[in-house]
Amino acid sequence: MSNWVIMLLVGILSLVAGIIALLNPFAASVTATLITGWSFFILGFIQIIAGLRAEGVGHKVLGALLGLVALIIGLNLLAEPLRGLVALTMIAGIMFLVSGIFKAWVGFSGAQGPMRSALMISGLVSIVLGVMVLSNFPQSATVVLGVLLGIELLSNGVSAIALAIVAKNQDA
Repeated sequence: MSNWVIMLLVGILSLVAGIIALLNPFAASVTATLITGWSFFILGFIQIIAGLRAEGVGHKVLGALLGLVALIIGLNLLAEPLRGLVALTMIAGIMFLVSGIFKAWVGFSGAQGPMRSALMISGLVSIVLGVMVLSNFPQSATVVLGVLLGIELLSNGVSAIALAIVAKNQDA
């Protein structure tokens, strides 16, 4: 099977998963929380091992402590995914606001020409998203992560399909 076919299949699967996520955003939100929990858990475990293998006592202790923190965060998200869902949604809302304010500030103060407009628009969109998430908090926690996951899966699917078509045309 050639690479473009695999990429096409990945794109189609991603599109289907994105549609499913958007049709059931609560289940997708819980899934996103569990994926995040497992990621923190696995990365924390790896960080502890890397920290203990580091040279120097300070590096060992710092690396192991950072790994332990990530491991504990992962365990908490896995043990209580609904509580984690609320926390992650709050973090997402705050990140939207902070990144939006930063982009708008950079666009307003430093950028020139089309870059200025793009930064200002992107900043405004991020601020509006942050306000939407946080103004309807904690009710927004039930769907925000699932909708974001669905949009990301759709975007990845479209990109993978487009890349597969380009790769197929180059092979021909």
